[in-house]
Amino acid sequence: MQGKVIIVSAPSGAGKTSIVRHLLEAVPELKFSISATTRHKRDYEEDGKDYYFITPENFKERLANDEFLEWQEVYKDQFYGSLKSEVERIWENGGTVIFDVDVLGGLNIKKFYGENALAVFIEPPTMEELVNRLKKRGTETDESLKKRMDKAEYELSFANQFDKIVLNDDLETAQGEMIDLVRGFLGK
Repeated sequence: MQGKVIIVSAPSGAGKTSIVRHLLEAVPELKFSISATTRHKRDYEEDGKDYYFITPENFKERLANDEFLEWQEVYKDQFYGSLKSEVERIWENGGTVIFDVDVLGGLNIKKFYGENALAVFIEPPTMEELVNRLKKRGTETDESLKKRMDKAEYELSFANQFDKIVLNDDLETAQGEMIDLVRGFLGK
C-alpha cells in the first residue's frame, strides 16, 4: 500500500522541526517518520520519539540490510536515515508520512515517491538570523557552528529543486503557509 508523504527540509536552525511539530498538531492524519541517527541525543530529545539513537555500527549493519529509504553521512561518522519500516508502519495505520530530514535526504525521498510526495524547503530569512538561532540553542561550539553555516550555504543551493519554498522569517506565518500547502496537497 502506498500513501502520500510530506517532506520538510532546511538547513539546521531554519525552523523545520518547529514547523513539523505544529503541522502534526494541526493536521491529525500526519504521522512523524522517526529517523535513525548516530549523533548524540540532546537533553530535550527522547529515543524512539525524536530519533532512534543508534551506534554507527548498528547504522551500518541496517544499511547493509537495505533497511533505509534514504540516508546521509551528514558529518564525519554522523549518520541520519529514514527507515523503510517507519513508512510502512504509518501507511498500514492509515496515516500520511511527514519527514523532517536534511536537504539531500529530502530530495532523495522526493525522487523515490515522485508525485506522491510534497517536498518543502524551509528558508531562513538571512544567514545572520540563522547564526543567531543556532547560538540560542546553546548546543554549538565555534567549530560546530562554522560547520553548520558552511553546510547551510551548500544546502541553500538546492532550494529550487523542492516543490515549494517557505520563508521562515515569522514562525506563525510560516506555520500557516505550511498548513495550507499540506491540506492542499492532501485534498482537504
